[in-house]
Amino acid sequence: MADTESLRQVVHSRAPLSTWFGVVLLFALFGVIVLAVIGPAPRGSDYEETRAKKRVDNLKTSRDEAAKALTTYSWIDKNKGVARIPIERAMELTVAKLAQQKPAAAGPIATPEPQPSAAPASPAPAGSPQASAPPTTTAQPFPKPSAPAASPSPSGQPSASPPPQASQSPPGTPSPAPAKTP
Repeated sequence: MADTESLRQVVHSRAPLSTWFGVVLLFALFGVIVLAVIGPAPRGSDYEETRAKKRVDNLKTSRDEAAKALTTYSWIDKNKGVARIPIERAMELTVAKLAQQKPAAAGPIATPEPQPSAAPASPAPAGSPQASAPPTTTAQPFPKPSAPAASPSPSGQPSASPPPQASQSPPGTPSPAPAKTP
């Protein structure tokens, strides 16, 4: 029995040591991973200062190029004879050209005819869709020509109901509820 008891002591004494060793190795591995991720990242305000300097330099360069394009003569396409002139000179030429032209009279302004507003004869019944929703209004700039009251159907007989455009009410007035057919 002494052998089994001594084996138990050895096994129990080594288990806590290996457990602690494993925990320490895990922490070390975690530290190495953190350093690998954070290590290459820039630190301090130097990084932001250099980025700000680059942005300022890019802005200055682009503004200088724009100012040069607006104030100098150069060829855009020499083969086609297209050139760039300074903006001040372009404005002078435009003012001189417009001063030579005689102003043209403005044409008449077409105003839409006012549409008569008709009051509804009776309020909509309680079960109709118009009772629950307020009437919608749409502004139409020009009145639509009315269609004939009855148009022939493909069989040659006049249809019983008028086309949809003829049954529309003027804007701003509720449309009557559709009649039920037996």
